[in-house]
Amino acid sequence: MRGLYFEEFEVGKHYKHAMTRTVTEMDNVMFTSLTMNIQPLHLDAEFCKGTIHGQRVFNSLFTVALIGAFHVPELTMGTTLGNLGYDKVKFPNPVFHGDTLRAETTILDKRESKSRDDSGIVWFEHKGFNQRDELVCLLERVGLMAKLPGSGAGRNDLSGQDLQKEGA
Repeated sequence: MRGLYFEEFEVGKHYKHAMTRTVTEMDNVMFTSLTMNIQPLHLDAEFCKGTIHGQRVFNSLFTVALIGAFHVPELTMGTTLGNLGYDKVKFPNPVFHGDTLRAETTILDKRESKSRDDSGIVWFEHKGFNQRDELVCLLERVGLMAKLPGSGAGRNDLSGQDLQKEGA
């Protein structure tokens, strides 16, 4: 299974991804430990009893990573050349141990690369939901996407000029 090439993305197209994942205590502890984020909000059940949530809250960077990955099998598998940035990251509702997450993606915009003729820039909006269909994560991502094979010569200037939308 391969992802879409730059030319195959349609601005405005919306995808509901089939993949889901129930997040576990071990996911939270491992990710929090690997990233050295010792925030008691993620690790200390007794501390969290006195917080607004009354229980441990999932590490939000894990949530971003997971929600930002659900699209890979159907949209970007093997066709992403790199992530150029994330923007407008929001967490309207917390994620807790045992929540089952799913994601949806909308293609916001796309344009030719200014520095590489073998690729283009695509703006994605990823939304993550829990099992109650509550929005738990919203983010925009900019990806450098390969063009169809044979459609570019492959310049390699990644100086950052591609981060700007045309006219910006």
